[in-house]
Formats: sequence, C-alpha cells, structure tokens
Amino acid sequence: MSSILRADPATAINFQAEDDPLFVRAAGRTMQVLGAFHHANGPLSLSEIAKRAAIDRSAAQRLIHTLMTLGYIRRSADNRGYLPGIRLLDHTLDLLRLDPVVQKATPVLLELRKNIRERVDFSLYDQTRLIYALRMQSKRETFYATLVGHSVPVYCTAGGRAVLASLPEDDARDIVMHSAHHAYTSKTETDPDAIMALVAKAGSDGYAVVIDEFVQGEVAIGVAVTGRDGLPLGAIHVAGSLSEWTPEDFERLAAPLATEAARAIIGSL
Repeated sequence: MSSILRADPATAINFQAEDDPLFVRAAGRTMQVLGAFHHANGPLSLSEIAKRAAIDRSAAQRLIHTLMTLGYIRRSADNRGYLPGIRLLDHTLDLLRLDPVVQKATPVLLELRKNIRERVDFSLYDQTRLIYALRMQSKRETFYATLVGHSVPVYCTAGGRAVLASLPEDDARDIVMHSAHHAYTSKTETDPDAIMALVAKAGSDGYAVVIDEFVQGEVAIGVAVTGRDGLPLGAIHVAGSLSEWTPEDFERLAAPLATEAARAIIGSL
C-alpha cells in the first residue's frame, strides 16, 4: 500500500546543502528524521529512523528526543517504536487554510461534488507528482483514498496527464522521462511515447481520461488548474466505478462539469 500512498518527487532533497551558507544543517537533519516515516508501514525503531534518515544513531536519538518534547514525534501504543506526532497536523492546517489556490478551489469543488455525486479531489502540482489537498468522498472509498497528502505520479493519472498537457511539450516529455514508470495495474501505460500521445490528446480535449490504469475498476477525469502564466498549479480529479459507469457515460457527465469547475477556479485567481 505504501507505493500507492506516496509518489516520490523527481529529485532527491538535499538535506546538507554544504555550499549554501544560509542553510541550517540541523534543521535539515530534523526534516530527515521526520521524512523517515514517508514509506513506513508502522512504528519505527530508533535504529530504523537513523538508517532511513541517513544519520548516525546518536544524532537520531537527540533529534527524536527534541521532536518528542515538542510533540512532533510520539511513542507507539506498545512503546516499541515511534510515530509522527499529532502536532504535525497543525502545519497541514496552515498550508491548507493559507494556500490561495486551495482557498479558491474549496467552494468550487464542494459544488462540483454536490452536482456529480462521485469522488472529487483537488491536488497540487509538484514536479513528477500531484499531492492531494482536498478529498471529497463518494459512496465507495478505501482508507488511502480519503487521506490529504496522498501523492500520485503524473504519467498515469488523469489529473497528472492534464497537468502535463498544460506544459510545453519538451518540459512534459522531460517529466515523463524522469518518472519511475511503475505498472499499478495490468493496464497502466508505461511507454513514454504512448504516454505523450495520451498527453497530446488531453491537450486537444481540454481534459484527460484514465481507465483502469491507476486504480483497478476506476474511470477518472482530470482537468488542470493553471495560473495566470498558463503553467499548472494543480488539478481536479473526478472518479467513478466501472461497475456503475461505462467510460463513455462517465466522460459525458463528468468532463464538462470538471472543466467548468477548473475555469471557475482559474478565473478567481
């Protein structure tokens, strides 16, 4: 499940930045410790955190103690490991309430969800991935699909291909080439040229359609949300079950509504 929950950014984060005189390396190491949980499936021991954070055990112990004192790391219920602390959610709230795109998108997506009665999401663009900032459930949900912060790759998702279609072709191809092409289902397209052909179609249509490629049994429509410069800020995703919809019927219903919602957000920025 961890591969579905989080798509990694294209470039590794430099937590040392020794050539930057303003960079505080202690702060970087702190973020390394918090980042150790990104692909965890449960509590982590001190040794596991040190290994995942690529720091020595002594430094990890001091940083964990500091973060526990501040409420950003906590002991697990069985006292055998560590988990992220609930005070991290304060920072999630700060991002969501202060981000101007999320502010403008929220009422529009609430209206879209009311009209379409299927799952509606809004994500923010980050290199080779999209990070979900708003998640509005339908009658069918799995645990991971309800989580804010869930990230997905752009090459095989509807919102992702819509975002790629809003970029210059060379930039879009570069992103596709630097993506890790994992087959999430038997129908996931992983050939870069075929992906670029689907991106071109999304550009022509004004939205992208993905069927069975990222989630088995799902049809999804994605529409890019762009800034005044035309570059992508994020995407609207609308998803339905293939047990209830034919792809054609879902596209006929969802594409115009999602496109209208994206225009409303763009016009308000």
